[in-house]
Amino acid sequence: MSKAEDGRLDAVQAALAAEHAAVYGYGVVGGRIGEERRTEARAAYDAHRARRDALARDVRGLGGEPVAAAAGYALPFSVPDSAAAVRLAARLEDRVAGVYSDLVRAAEGDLRATAAGALREAAVRAARWRGGSVAFPGLAERAGTPTGRGPAPDASDTATGPAAPSATASPTA
Repeated sequence: MSKAEDGRLDAVQAALAAEHAAVYGYGVVGGRIGEERRTEARAAYDAHRARRDALARDVRGLGGEPVAAAAGYALPFSVPDSAAAVRLAARLEDRVAGVYSDLVRAAEGDLRATAAGALREAAVRAARWRGGSVAFPGLAERAGTPTGRGPAPDASDTATGPAAPSATASPTA
């Protein structure tokens, strides 16, 4: 495998890991979000599941073994109520946008177009959750720490228990 192919596989694996984390995170969002935004949360959850499944196929197509989801993930902050669930949803979308921006840079052809579409979708969802957009979705949150790995794996974290700070937390939303 060439260095370019390795970079592409690494970027797809990172996007897959971020999608695993987003699916987990939306489980928390769904448990805390108010009724008025529950349909929006469910649609985002379904979109991330579909992207996750497609990325697993892409990894296999590139000759890799898809990275598995962690048993649990540490959340970047506590999510006791609907307002915090909305902030978490925006943060999840920012992180996913970050890894898709990496994938756009690493990929070419159809994979690049798919990554650009996923970046756009994450940016739109983040703007809806946040109530506003950022100038460069997928890049703005890179000003601080690396993003895209989602909440850090933590097998002791649960969707209903207290949230631990994430080791890979990006700047607050």
